[in-house]
Amino acid sequence: MRTQGMWGWRGLLWLLAGMAALAVAGCGSPVPLMQTSPQGPDASVGVARPPVPSVLTDSDVSMLPVLLRGNSRWVPVTWNDLPGFARDDLFEAWNAWLKSCERPGPVFASLCPELRRLSIGDGSEQRAWMQSNLQPYRVELRDGAASGGLLTAYFEPEFVAQRVSGAGFDTPLYKLPAGVGGTKPWFSRREMDTLPAAQEALRGQELLYLADPVDALLLQIQGSGRIRVTEPDGTTRLVRLAFAGHNGQPYQSVGRWLLDRGELRDASWPGIRAWLAQNPQRVQELLWQNPRVVFFKEEPLGDFDAGFGPRGAQGVPLTPGRSIAVDPQSIPYGTPVWLSSQGDSVSLNRLVLAQDTGSAITGALRADYFVGWGAAAGEVAGRLKQPLRLWALWPKAAR
Repeated sequence: MRTQGMWGWRGLLWLLAGMAALAVAGCGSPVPLMQTSPQGPDASVGVARPPVPSVLTDSDVSMLPVLLRGNSRWVPVTWNDLPGFARDDLFEAWNAWLKSCERPGPVFASLCPELRRLSIGDGSEQRAWMQSNLQPYRVELRDGAASGGLLTAYFEPEFVAQRVSGAGFDTPLYKLPAGVGGTKPWFSRREMDTLPAAQEALRGQELLYLADPVDALLLQIQGSGRIRVTEPDGTTRLVRLAFAGHNGQPYQSVGRWLLDRGELRDASWPGIRAWLAQNPQRVQELLWQNPRVVFFKEEPLGDFDAGFGPRGAQGVPLTPGRSIAVDPQSIPYGTPVWLSSQGDSVSLNRLVLAQDTGSAITGALRADYFVGWGAAAGEVAGRLKQPLRLWALWPKAAR
């Protein structure tokens, strides 16, 4: 689960052409950005309905109602309105869709057998099935605005750590302490560093230790991470730290704090790290600007699980380049979504799955794009911030 949305398998996934060198240098997953070519209101899928044409025309669509879902307004459109729909490599998204079928909502559960059958089909079969069974809706704000959307990206960091402190590894990451998670906020980040009562409550809750407190902040912002941890006997193993909860304090962006103070103009993670390199004496001051602290649970990371991202809010593993975090009040988990975004970082027209959320991902026209893990993914996630348009693909039988 994402704790906020600012900045954050199989098969070959491509880097944006201009970032190819970066991907080669990175130690993590490829960053699948190249464009090559709730559960909300539910209706019974078993109710008999009049026959629906497999592909609706403009006049057919004009007869369909606009749907209101939480913070969003869904306007029916034709498939021709989806930019690049005929050119997307759907097989990449199909694996992510099958992951959603591990925990489907009521609306999509009946479609999962067909989705599994089509996993060995070609793109034309998959595309034809979508057109026959799904209706695209342009996602708008409640006031009818379809512009002003924002796409950011997130990733799964990779760090090295030690099980016990020492040798420069002195920044602890904690499991969820007893009593945390109720309605009352717990100690803030600053209080956890300075108050004896907070430090006593955290005693024995240490999972492992990082060398850099800024890495710990980044891991908490992204919500999960891959850790190569050295055990006391000298052996190493790869684990995943997954989101377990937070201290109930509000999230405050350290990048926004620096911008507001006129300290920098580039509030991306590369920009923030550059500022820290010039101001090492102000690291603690910067960290304390964000009172929220995230707690983790440790999970083994075998070869199979390492081929996927962490589990999102839907409870299924994320797929690089094909999973997004959304506001579930606007787009229910498990919904296939057509995403279109053009900017300086990347040009995207592709099928993605709504499988996660984050505290900063609010509103109908907001999404966070999961780009993978490791250094290369982090570079992309740290800079991607550009306009966004979304179309929800909803089962015709559930309209």
